[in-house]
Amino acid sequence: MSVIAPNFKLSEFIKSLLDNVFWIIFIVVLIGLPAIMMVLFVIEMPVIDGELLTPFLALTWIADPSRILPIVKAFMATDIFRVMAFPGFGFAALIAAGTIFIERKMLAKLQLRVGPFYCGKLEGILQLMGDGLKLISKEIIIPAKADKPIFWAAPVLFVATAAAFVAFIPVAPGWVVADVEMGLLGVFAVIGFFPIITILSAWSANSKFPFIGGIRALFQMVSFEIPLILSLLGVVMLTGSLNLSEIAASQSSFPWIVFLPVGAIVFFITMLAELERIPFDLPEAESEIVAGWLTELSGMMYGLVQLGTYLKLYAFAGLFVVLFLGGWNGPMIVPPFPAELLEKGIEMGPIVAGPFPGLPLFTQEMLNGTLWFVLKTVGVIFFILLPRGVFPRIRVDMLLNLGWTKLIGLAFINIFIALGLLYAGVLGPGGLQ
Repeated sequence: MSVIAPNFKLSEFIKSLLDNVFWIIFIVVLIGLPAIMMVLFVIEMPVIDGELLTPFLALTWIADPSRILPIVKAFMATDIFRVMAFPGFGFAALIAAGTIFIERKMLAKLQLRVGPFYCGKLEGILQLMGDGLKLISKEIIIPAKADKPIFWAAPVLFVATAAAFVAFIPVAPGWVVADVEMGLLGVFAVIGFFPIITILSAWSANSKFPFIGGIRALFQMVSFEIPLILSLLGVVMLTGSLNLSEIAASQSSFPWIVFLPVGAIVFFITMLAELERIPFDLPEAESEIVAGWLTELSGMMYGLVQLGTYLKLYAFAGLFVVLFLGGWNGPMIVPPFPAELLEKGIEMGPIVAGPFPGLPLFTQEMLNGTLWFVLKTVGVIFFILLPRGVFPRIRVDMLLNLGWTKLIGLAFINIFIALGLLYAGVLGPGGLQ
């Protein structure tokens, strides 16, 4: 039986376009206006030229760089900036978006595939915007017999849990959202929520394909969480701390991967399994069970899960960098801030402004640390993405056998290596002895 495509109607097209514009404006207003109000009325305003800056006076000084910089610097010192912009959600979301783009381009080159038509001049960079608009535009379809409250809540909880994971990752000295003494235990606690959210989402859909994928995800995550935790005990013993910032600072002379390569390998393999990346993508195996536990998710519900997945990928890559690759440590390659700009100011056309009381916005140490952290994290992300283009999917029995036997054995070997270095007096909380 032939299917006749519906006729194109300009009125319906304009209506759908206006609907998209409405939702975009609604989301921007919903997020933007409260953000502006918090900036103006929550942060502590600085004193400039002996005058306490008020929110309303700040709006009149936006055009004057010598006055606006202290406002920006005061805002960057607030918890709101750290959570929403850097090093929190905004910074992680930016890296996640770049990861999606690089993954597409890299896999297309590896597998000699021709992807979607290029959007724009820069290697199809606008494809990301097109995908975002597509997800916003798509209808969210809820299965008739689904447990609707849980089905709606699961994607939101997934993103929130991934964002909580990001909050523990230190990017530079002093730049971390949640700098807690038991930071590594907090990471383990957050990771433990992902299997629960996954199985709840799969069960609430009331469909066999999501449920099969959810059970696979539960088996996989639980099987690999134990060797993941064991692989990090060596680092904890040698540093004598569970604080991620202290662990990163302890690697100023050498990264721990030099002395604990077995632990780094075990952690990397378990990280791939926790992220459900090939060769461990059994929970989403599209060639077997459609899309696993994501099958019934549509529109922005699917988009939220994908956002959470890439935030989780960034957080795991950053955690690997902090634990094994020295974190933000690296040679000083960022030049110091020009002293002339601080002392004499700068000419901007007919206006000579300066000196600028708010400069520098960031210290040289912070910029250098952030640069090294980003470079190392991008390198780890590359090796996380690489297996998708070169390895096949393994069977579930092979996966469980790998997690419960081989990796746990290697993790214990890593612990014995750390104990040997510690009791031999070679390494310890103080570094080289």
